[in-house]
Amino acid sequence: MKIFFFGDVIGRVGREGLLQVLPRLKQIHQPDFIIVNAENAAHGKGLSPKIAEELWAEGVDVLTMGNHTFDRKEIGAIMDDPRILRPANYPSAVAGHGSGIYKSRSGIPVAVLQLMGRVYMPLTDCPFQTADREMARLKEQAKIIFVDVHAEITSEKAGLAWHLDGRATAAIGSHTHVQTADERLLPGGTAFLTDAGACGPIDSIIGMDIPTALKRFLTGLHSPMNVATGDAMVCGCVIDVDETSGKARAITRLRERVALPATLSEDR
Repeated sequence: MKIFFFGDVIGRVGREGLLQVLPRLKQIHQPDFIIVNAENAAHGKGLSPKIAEELWAEGVDVLTMGNHTFDRKEIGAIMDDPRILRPANYPSAVAGHGSGIYKSRSGIPVAVLQLMGRVYMPLTDCPFQTADREMARLKEQAKIIFVDVHAEITSEKAGLAWHLDGRATAAIGSHTHVQTADERLLPGGTAFLTDAGACGPIDSIIGMDIPTALKRFLTGLHSPMNVATGDAMVCGCVIDVDETSGKARAITRLRERVALPATLSEDR
């Protein structure tokens, strides 16, 4: 079976870009399961119920989040939906789910887990210890376990992937918005990619409007930033999985430029 994962969707440009290429990519690869990181899908920060419904309607099975999970108050209306996952290593009192078991299009159980790193990120429980607890529980219900590693630094992402090697089907990084070129299969059969990249504006500073982002660097002052406009780059990966063992057979990066109107606005 095949699993799609698309990195952080940034604003309307990212959403429109993804939705334009998704039908063709599905035709080519015939994925059994689709996961999208949507923590930046609404105006560059957070997720709204309307956008979640839009992505689900296009065949996305699970939306993972991250440090921007609760940036929009309207997320509260859908946080209990099992198709939305926030980091599992948030304290237990935090609303929502950190993992789940789902059925693929071929009826095979697929577990999805999200972990958030701690280096330069919000205070959370240890992702390594959380991974151990979650993996022991999920393994009882599914052989195929996909892990979204939402972290800032490459070493922490790699550390978690090696910690999960042989237990997780895939450990794929998100959050930094820049696709890395280090996709590989670890010795135990876990597919790894430091960062899947983002679905968002090409001419931008990690998705944000260039002049407003530069202003922060030039002045050192916090200032509002907006999602850039223009063409989109859609980034992610496809993982080929052995259904019997739950191990990955191959991982391939996906990266496509999508032409969009320069006037496309953030209207949702």
